[in-house]
Amino acid sequence: MAVIKSLLMASAFLTSTYAPTQDEVIPSPSEMPERISFLVAIGDEKCREPEGDEIVVCANVPENERYRIPIALRKKEQVLTDRSWTSAVETLDTFAADLRPNSCSVNGTGGFTGCTQKMLQQWFAERRSKK
Repeated sequence: MAVIKSLLMASAFLTSTYAPTQDEVIPSPSEMPERISFLVAIGDEKCREPEGDEIVVCANVPENERYRIPIALRKKEQVLTDRSWTSAVETLDTFAADLRPNSCSVNGTGGFTGCTQKMLQQWFAERRSKK
């Protein structure tokens, strides 16, 4: 699959960078070949010959790739972090705290419910610090 994509990109690049000279005749769409085949030959298989005005684009793949998932789908990106999962969860919790009920914020469905609770906690803290 990745081989076919690279062949398609290469053919698109080559056709987009090709500029015909004044002496060349550009064929009309009706004169273009009706069929273009993209094939993959595995191991020692030979690519088939084009029939008539058909264009055949063929890629060779080693035999050990016959029944494998394509390389592009096989590779997994590894996420490397320098912190633990616990730290990551705590970070996400702090971002989501404003959206929860009793958070005393304008965000979320019940954010306003925490404002009275927060004022009471602040009042008790100030009262304890004065003693």
